[in-house]
Amino acid sequence: MKRRVVITGMGVASPNAVGLADFRNAIREGRSGIRFFPELEKLKFKCQIGGKPEISEKMLQEYFSPLQLRGLNSSGIFYGVIAGKDAWKDAGLLIEEKEKPDWNSGIIFGTGILGVDKFREAIHLIDEGKTRRLGSTSVLQTMASGISAYLGGILGCGNQVTTNSSACTTGTEALLMGFDRISSGKAERMLVGSCADDGPYVWGGFDAMRILPANYNSTPEKASRPMSESAAGFVPGSGAGALLLEDLDSAKKRGAKIYAEVLGGEINSGGQRGGGSMTAANDEAVQRCIVKALENCSLKKDEIDGINGHLTATKGDVTEIKNWVNALGRKGKDFPLINSLKGMTGHCLSASGSIECVASVLQLSDNFIFPNINCEDLHPEIVKLITSENIPRETLQTEVKTIAKASFGFGDVNAVVIFKKYIA
Repeated sequence: MKRRVVITGMGVASPNAVGLADFRNAIREGRSGIRFFPELEKLKFKCQIGGKPEISEKMLQEYFSPLQLRGLNSSGIFYGVIAGKDAWKDAGLLIEEKEKPDWNSGIIFGTGILGVDKFREAIHLIDEGKTRRLGSTSVLQTMASGISAYLGGILGCGNQVTTNSSACTTGTEALLMGFDRISSGKAERMLVGSCADDGPYVWGGFDAMRILPANYNSTPEKASRPMSESAAGFVPGSGAGALLLEDLDSAKKRGAKIYAEVLGGEINSGGQRGGGSMTAANDEAVQRCIVKALENCSLKKDEIDGINGHLTATKGDVTEIKNWVNALGRKGKDFPLINSLKGMTGHCLSASGSIECVASVLQLSDNFIFPNINCEDLHPEIVKLITSENIPRETLQTEVKTIAKASFGFGDVNAVVIFKKYIA
């Protein structure tokens, strides 16, 4: 018999807020974290805006020891450790030095690319014949599993400690991987999440692809426009989200606060066939992923109350809504409430799924639906499929029982997780 899995802790470093309490307020208020960056203007980027968590030196000193900070130059590791430690503490777990690791706790914390600024620094030093000046942490900061390795050492986890990477699907995939490990009895607790670096050396490739908005440099908060007719491309973002998943019996035994239950989900790929490509989703695969997620959770199609979509503010938004309508067999007023966090944060790439999972769970636990911002002009093709009332533009104080969170990534990969309100 599979074990039930619940969420007992969360942490977040998002462009619009750092820390769970402030993030809760930010999404309720529809607060944007997208800003103009003079550095991007100097480098002649077309899109000179982005989403980046505001982290002070003082805050870093609260999360890292002086030794850990020595030579550390990876924004993704900064964000991931902040979110991960916060989630651990939020779950009521101690961070302490002990002789043996915690064999029942593990980590699956993903990323897309890590340590870009450290790579740049290393390349210059090596080319100048100054290899010895790289320092002892350059490998740890630039290996993909650097984030899980840092967290694993800080928290002393002795179960599986690893990093996954599946483009924009990374965070949601990490959560489902952690869910599987607990539900199968291989762990009691898994810290799951994902992080993303930021800056010109991460965002430059997307600017070169001309898929970022170039006309909002003077009005950055208006730039990310999911489901809008005037959407002009996604705004790049960064940060990290973390969730502490736990076996229900373990959580109840130690009297932990329970935010929500993870019912399960599905991960698949469109194989870059049938209309799918490196950058576009195979519609059949997306619909199969949604339907299979419901089947895995023993849910009927009319039991989904809310959807936190991938919805990036590109032409793919219309297609995504069509796929939800076809997969659920629900349209018009019968369609669930749907929202996208990316209007407030931009597209946080490999961190997007985990940050948006935190936002989804907060809606369940606190009985509200956060607003969609910057979509006053809803795309007419979307309005033909679902009513505008299904796309709240103001915060709704309402109780929902189930929320489906979806992530669709480059490489034609998909993940859907379903959260349920926990009732003791």
